[in-house]
Amino acid sequence: MTIETDPTTRACGCPDYDEARRALSRRAVLGTALAGGALALGPGLGGSGPRAYAVTGRTSSRLAPATGNVLVLLSLRGAADGLSLVVPHADPAYYAARPRIGIPHTALLAPDAMFGLHPALAPLLPMWNAGTLAAVHATGMATPNRSHFAAMEAIEDAAPGSTARNGWLNRLLGELPGASPLQGTAIGNQVPTSLFGANPAFVVGDVDDAEVAGTEEDGRRLASLQHAWKGDRLMGRAVRDAISGASTFGAARNLPAGTPTTPYPDSGLGKALSDVSRIVRAGVGAEVVTVDQGDWDMHTDAGTVEWGDMRRNAGDLAAAIAAFFADLGPAADRVTLVTLSEFGRRVKENDGYGTDHGFGNVMFVAGAGVRGGRYYGSWPGLTDSLDADVLVTTDYRSVLTEVVTQRFGVSVAQVFPGFSPQPVGVMV
Repeated sequence: MTIETDPTTRACGCPDYDEARRALSRRAVLGTALAGGALALGPGLGGSGPRAYAVTGRTSSRLAPATGNVLVLLSLRGAADGLSLVVPHADPAYYAARPRIGIPHTALLAPDAMFGLHPALAPLLPMWNAGTLAAVHATGMATPNRSHFAAMEAIEDAAPGSTARNGWLNRLLGELPGASPLQGTAIGNQVPTSLFGANPAFVVGDVDDAEVAGTEEDGRRLASLQHAWKGDRLMGRAVRDAISGASTFGAARNLPAGTPTTPYPDSGLGKALSDVSRIVRAGVGAEVVTVDQGDWDMHTDAGTVEWGDMRRNAGDLAAAIAAFFADLGPAADRVTLVTLSEFGRRVKENDGYGTDHGFGNVMFVAGAGVRGGRYYGSWPGLTDSLDADVLVTTDYRSVLTEVVTQRFGVSVAQVFPGFSPQPVGVMV
């Protein structure tokens, strides 16, 4: 699994997070190798060459409709501080626990009686006011888990107690009728845990570099692919496109990235969401797309409203999402984006202008079908003590359940086995 979209992202200094990055990458490589029926459209396991490949466990002649709904899962890797992104300004324990890094009430955007947005999220304010962006606070897993690696695995498998190695998005793909090779797409370099499983997933690091790998020496690989899929209308088309130099992403390549009025930030996340927009607008059948943003493990230098990593990362997040929805144009009417982080941060600030591993967190839901412009969830109240956490009052799967059932009409029992969701109300 790729942890950041930006390969230059610094290590956070948290040993558990650094190990999670290495371990998840190892699992993703192993899982890809064992998945079977792999059509490589990019690097081998060594990681050199063009940056894209597909894992194909099934083939079909049915192509997903280009006008279908799309879910974009944006993972905030490293455990984002939800108490800084969506500030509970009316809870007295917040400012008592964070005398230096607390965001002043006067600086907050879209405040209501309890919450307000970090000022660096200003690019998202038009979406909030238009009712296409909402926040759900005090979300998370049922029990605390402060290990980056274990929490990432658990929250993306989303099936506590199960030994099956498949993620919730892979199970969602199994419920969708289409079968485009790009129906499940990850922007990055490895298959994320959420997409890992029996159903096909496509991974691309850069739309402009997607091509068939291993064909530099001679034409035997391409000839083999032609023969293998010549009788399958869908895969045959994909291979023919790749052979012609256009690849399955040919339509996306010919679309511009970004718009003059809403430029993407010059960051890994900006580039990744620009590619997602091109894929969606190209109408190649993508319905589930994953994107990562790293650098959220801010034990130190999260900073204040004037400086620090929180201001930087939150600003990048907001600018990239705002540019993405502007860039989609009419296609925005069928795209829903959800942010998810493995866990939150402690209530009390530490000596390094940062916070340590916590529990409950905030989720953002944006785009099509969202009842936006408001904060959701049951606020548990904060405690100003050394080990105090944000308690979880809304299981994160309840938020995801509303998204997948309302946008795709799937069975919650198949996507989140054994789970009984509680109503949140964030989706129409």
